[in-house]
Amino acid sequence: MKSFAYVIADRVGIHARPAGIVVKEAKKYESSVLFKSGDKEADGKKLAPLMAMGIKCGDEVVVEVDGSDEEAACAALETVLKEHL
Repeated sequence: MKSFAYVIADRVGIHARPAGIVVKEAKKYESSVLFKSGDKEADGKKLAPLMAMGIKCGDEVVVEVDGSDEEAACAALETVLKEHL
């Protein structure tokens, strides 16, 4: 399992457009993707649960990637978060 932490910089937090980009990227990989923030967690391949977490600007998220292509998936998701959130 690979993981990384990221602090949301987007002033609106995780909202529809960037969440959609994150989910689209996560679905490219076989590995499971789990977003955690505080006591909440959501499947990174599902839009509604990810948005329902209510992650705001300044919140830290931990992204856990587990599976056969976890190395590539983790790197790609970290890049997407930095570019869009």
